Amino acid sequence: MRPDVSRPLETVWRMESPRLVARVARMTGDVGIAEELVQDVLVQALQRWPLDGVPKNAAAWLMTAARHRAIDHLRQRALHGERQREFAVEIELQDASLDGGPEMQADDDIGDDLLRLVFVACHPVLPVDARVALTLRLLGGLSVAEIARAFLTREATISQRIVRAKQTLRDARVPFEVPRRDAFGERLDAVLQVIYLVFNEGYAATAGEDLVRPALCEDAMRLGRVLAGLMPREAEVHGLVALMELQASRLHARTDAAGEAILLTQQDRRRWDRSLILHGLAALDRSIALGGESGAYTLQAAIAACHARAASADATDWARIALLYARLSELTGSPVVELNRAVAESMASGPAVALERVDRLVREDSLDGYALLPAVRGDLLDRLGRPDEARRDFERAASLSRNAREQRVLLGRAARCVAT
Repeated sequence: MRPDVSRPLETVWRMESPRLVARVARMTGDVGIAEELVQDVLVQALQRWPLDGVPKNAAAWLMTAARHRAIDHLRQRALHGERQREFAVEIELQDASLDGGPEMQADDDIGDDLLRLVFVACHPVLPVDARVALTLRLLGGLSVAEIARAFLTREATISQRIVRAKQTLRDARVPFEVPRRDAFGERLDAVLQVIYLVFNEGYAATAGEDLVRPALCEDAMRLGRVLAGLMPREAEVHGLVALMELQASRLHARTDAAGEAILLTQQDRRRWDRSLILHGLAALDRSIALGGESGAYTLQAAIAACHARAASADATDWARIALLYARLSELTGSPVVELNRAVAESMASGPAVALERVDRLVREDSLDGYALLPAVRGDLLDRLGRPDEARRDFERAASLSRNAREQRVLLGRAARCVAT
């Protein structure tokens, strides 16, 4: 009987597919081709692993298979006249061990295939929304549905953006190379947004059984730190690093032993990572020293710092958090920020004031289909002693969520409203 390899393969694929795409894209110089070749590797694993068993080092198996697929592709291209570059790359690959030996050395000053992929996919030839959607697909390994949730838009729209983006890069013959340092700035906003959204998907998984995906958070933080080393005078780069490190400090306290969610106000703060907090606060100080106190990522980092500095939920400066969210809302005009602002106001001034803001968001219909809107509304109604209305909102939030653990939490809140 063949063993079921779907679960272990899905797990390792989630973690490794961005690295595979980045490495193959570097070898072939074509992002679209790289994704196709890497998908071939997935098919190969689905065929071989049930027969041979899951490899001891599954990530190395996938990388070796991906590099062999790239070499085969380069040979085919060489047969059609593109001999010089392809054979040069192949010779370099043949000299390196394909079975776990030394990796190829970077020939530029980024030194990280994933970050290189971000800069390439964020090329100015693409509109900003297409850059972000494409890079989330390639770098974060996010599905079209997950990206659509991040953009608060339809899946068909995201799918079209990704297809058009890959075709545009191909038609424009955009090389897989690092831009000159004086060209970093024109791609920086999109790069920061991509790293931030990848981190968010790791911090609160859109779908599946896991509430968090720490590997995505680690990838995003590493990319942010590399970027901070490349652009040490950019305040918002340090602001983003601060935000991610302060948020990540709470990862281990966000779930219990069974993987179920623990709300921020109920977390054991002794489990927060003090080292990450110190690193995050230092990065926040650097951003402010560079004049970034009004930047979007720095403002969010300042909010996270309020939580990190508080000994308990009751000791948190909720009034300052609400004020910071107000400034962030003026800057971004984001309805999600307004929703977070309402949560902070409910803690600072009570649920009645916050409910007015949430009801305005409901009337505006700007967060239609966003599970956290009815979840927050349900919490406010519950605190106001209106359990029947709260139950309906919790049930609606559960129906909109695609994360199994989040659904259980919301349905549990609804059940407690019925009991009340």
